[in-house]
Amino acid sequence: MDGHATTRTARKQVVLYPSPGMGHLVSMIEFGKLFAARGLAVTIVIVKLPFEDTGARGPFLAGVTAANPSITFHSFPQLDLPPVQSDHPEAITFEVARVSNPHLRDFLAAASPAVLVVDFFCSVALDVAAELGIPGYCFFTSGAEALCFFLYLPVLHAQTTASFRDMGEELVHVPGISSFPASHAIKPIMHRDDAAYRGFLSVSPYLCRSQGIIVNTSRSLETRAVDAIGAGLCTPPGLPTPPVYCIGPLIKSEEVGVTKHGEGCLAWLDSQPKDSVVFLCFGSLGVFGAKQIREIAVGLEASGKRFLWVVRRPPSDDPARKFEKTPDPDLDALLPEGFLDRTKGRGLVVKSWAPQRDVLAHDAVGGFVTHCGWNSILESVMAGVPMLAWPLYAEQRINRVFLEKELGLAVAVEGYDKDVVEADEVASKVSWMMDSDGGRVLRERTLEAMRQAKEALQEGGESDVTLARLVEGWTLA
Repeated sequence: MDGHATTRTARKQVVLYPSPGMGHLVSMIEFGKLFAARGLAVTIVIVKLPFEDTGARGPFLAGVTAANPSITFHSFPQLDLPPVQSDHPEAITFEVARVSNPHLRDFLAAASPAVLVVDFFCSVALDVAAELGIPGYCFFTSGAEALCFFLYLPVLHAQTTASFRDMGEELVHVPGISSFPASHAIKPIMHRDDAAYRGFLSVSPYLCRSQGIIVNTSRSLETRAVDAIGAGLCTPPGLPTPPVYCIGPLIKSEEVGVTKHGEGCLAWLDSQPKDSVVFLCFGSLGVFGAKQIREIAVGLEASGKRFLWVVRRPPSDDPARKFEKTPDPDLDALLPEGFLDRTKGRGLVVKSWAPQRDVLAHDAVGGFVTHCGWNSILESVMAGVPMLAWPLYAEQRINRVFLEKELGLAVAVEGYDKDVVEADEVASKVSWMMDSDGGRVLRERTLEAMRQAKEALQEGGESDVTLARLVEGWTLA
């Protein structure tokens, strides 16, 4: 047996269990790299949704293992899902985790890992860990402010018989975070009789009984929320308060699979002045209808600012197709006539995808119009790029309140909660961010947040020390 194999067998194994969807998988892989670098063997479990397009995933995962030999992947068999009574894909995600438990039990019983770490949507798997005597943790891929809300949800549920959708602009009060209107609660929990709502409601007891919650944030970024959770203020009555480990901000260490047009937009940025370009990108699931795409185009042209804009094809009406790969958009059909010609040189429209991490890190980018997904927020903070908030789905409206009210790192576009954000609003907010004193203050605050975040991750920083202690506990157990 060679020396490498001996080292490999001596490593303690950690099993990571992300929910379906690239955003969660990418976060879990970055998380796994930290453990691998600290001497653990990492196996990441892959669950396939029945309707998910996984064509690009195989080469991506192979590339991860090639670059990180201590990280391997284990795929569960394709699942047959029973019908789910919900219009929300999150309900399907919860159900996938539930029906995957037998596969997980077989795998863990054979592997006997030192630790199981599950994604929020896979919290039902903590039952299996407890049954097999394996310490179970949750990795929360969003921020501590969203965690406050989800931990506290059973308390809110017990306070009223009304659904969030019936509460209108009534403020929701959660310890540790700014109050927000009930209309800003995430769409899947708007109706308390929906299967998705029941899924979210069930998570808090699992998290509270876990060995701990590992959060992709730093304590310095979200001090109030982290302290509220630690003090037990968000814990429902009768449940233990779990330890919270802030080990972030984790972002992709590199873009994987950068395409030709990805390289093209970086080359285009090379020719633009420093801090001059507004980057518009709305996540892997963020799509707009044709009317909204036209309004954005008119607003960008009217602003006169340089821009890099990722445009995706308008959405399908079928929620079950949310995870499917969609064809590239037809820009000629979607954009105003002559728009591409008139903005040539100062604007670049990219179809479907751009290497967001690398774009934000580019010196030419001076502002980011974002859907407020947590991965995007962290990439923006780590690059020191100020944000215009345009939340679309998941916990993004709560993130927007936090970014704007708590941290002062973003300003929201008006009308994001209506049918359409008008072109005039796009033009004025883009101009404000790039030209005004207020925009400059926003940039300074973001640069300070970047400094603190990088400090937390450095050797001896708060996040680095937290992670080191966590891993030490696992390796010595």
